Amino acid sequence: MSSAPLTSKQADDASVLHRRRFTHDVPFEGDNGLFTQSWFAVAMSYELKAGQVLGRDFLDGRIVLFRGENGRAVAMSAYCPHVGADLSVGDVVGNNVRCAFHHWEYDQSGQCVKTGAGDPAPRNACLFVFPTEERFGIIWVFNGEKPLYDLPTFPYPDEDLVMGHPYTPQLLNADPWVFCANTPDRQHAVFVHKMKYVEDDFDEKTKYDDFGFYFTYLGRDQDDISMETTLAIRGTSLFYRSGRHGEFWRGSIVGFGLPRPGQMTMLASNFVLKGPKAEEQLEFTNSVSRRTLGEDRDIINTVHYRPGTLTKVDKSLARFLHYVRTYPRAHPSADYIR
Repeated sequence: MSSAPLTSKQADDASVLHRRRFTHDVPFEGDNGLFTQSWFAVAMSYELKAGQVLGRDFLDGRIVLFRGENGRAVAMSAYCPHVGADLSVGDVVGNNVRCAFHHWEYDQSGQCVKTGAGDPAPRNACLFVFPTEERFGIIWVFNGEKPLYDLPTFPYPDEDLVMGHPYTPQLLNADPWVFCANTPDRQHAVFVHKMKYVEDDFDEKTKYDDFGFYFTYLGRDQDDISMETTLAIRGTSLFYRSGRHGEFWRGSIVGFGLPRPGQMTMLASNFVLKGPKAEEQLEFTNSVSRRTLGEDRDIINTVHYRPGTLTKVDKSLARFLHYVRTYPRAHPSADYIR
């Protein structure tokens, strides 16, 4: 028995339903004026020399980095509280940063300690000082007044490692968490990076805490090299890899900066163990990193990331997207950096 033909209204309703895109949106950086409370990579260590000031766009404003006589890297809001000059065009005096406009000086706590004219420094003339760490050859800045978690460590002490930089800092058109979403996306590993084998049960091996996850898996890469690798995401802006690649250990840290909503800078360092083949191993690791970025670049630069009709294979990806949706957000530096 044939079914009754659809009325015109029913046909229209069915057409609308068919065309509707079902999405489960994730907050983007800057939504409602808030940003994820993560460690963001803002510069390679080699970019900031002693006595130097660097300006960086960050979140929805601007910061300065400077390195005083004590060698410490400091990150603070960029605009002088006097009349708003950008301190990145200033200079370093001892352990202070000095404004080029009227020579007001700020110490590493962000407090104005001297005015060029000799008037007493106003008590409320201060900068926002970000928690800052220098690790893995990268300068990291935390979006918050106090860090919520620590940067990761490798299973070997620093003195046993050789570090190399696989590529210069890259600018990409997406929020950092969008790139981080590749890590729990098993299909991404197979179809984009041509992994020949990825262990089936890594979904169950993934361990989360409040500020990220990690898992260890067995696989074979597109060159058919066997791997036993631990991958992790910390916060929404750091990718970690540690494990055996063929016959040697390699470690990688990729840090993401956030110069403005919808953009990221990518800074990276690779590591191998010291030994007679360290340079050869490091060059191979660097070449794989460059290839991997090349495979991802066009996708990340053009993706309109809106999680929609996920399937069973997306179990780990869906869990990560929930993690991002519920991740803590704040913007305590808003009054200073804009």
